[in-house]
Amino acid sequence: MLNRLRPEPGSSLVVIGAGGVGLTALMAAIVRGCDPVIVIEPVASRRALATELGAKAALDPTAAGLVGTVHDLTSGGAHHIVDTTSRPEMLRRAVAILRPRGDLALVGVGTTVAFNVMSLLAKGIRVHGVLEGDANPARFIPELVDLHQRGLFPLDRLIATFPFENIGAAVDGMRDGSAIKPVLTFD
Repeated sequence: MLNRLRPEPGSSLVVIGAGGVGLTALMAAIVRGCDPVIVIEPVASRRALATELGAKAALDPTAAGLVGTVHDLTSGGAHHIVDTTSRPEMLRRAVAILRPRGDLALVGVGTTVAFNVMSLLAKGIRVHGVLEGDANPARFIPELVDLHQRGLFPLDRLIATFPFENIGAAVDGMRDGSAIKPVLTFD
């Protein structure tokens, strides 16, 4: 979000998927001054966390009229979308959600996705493949640490710790969506 899309303050951003990557994209969008920031996520607890972290709206992808709702919230379509899911049906919706000349950042790894190239060309949509945040770690990690220390990047809200002997509970938390970033601890 920060290194590839570089959104201007006031531009709209939609994040598809509210796992660790999606929620950090949300936090980065808030730091950059994006408005509105909208999250699309099927798990209710993750939608609730997204709004706590600053999303103007957190929408269920199965809700009727999703594309129209996002168009209403963004006054005509999102400037930028970060997709963390690689789900073909969500990527098709992403194209419909974007306004002309919008940007779609693909950060999820998944199946093969086919786009109607003419739809992309007709709207002037730019598709970006993003690898490891397109970041230079030597520069970027200190920036993130600084944002965290200033209270602007609350990564700790995403972490759930589990004693190593409860590794099964950590896996269950990942599967059911209750643990965003499970971390195993050792005594």
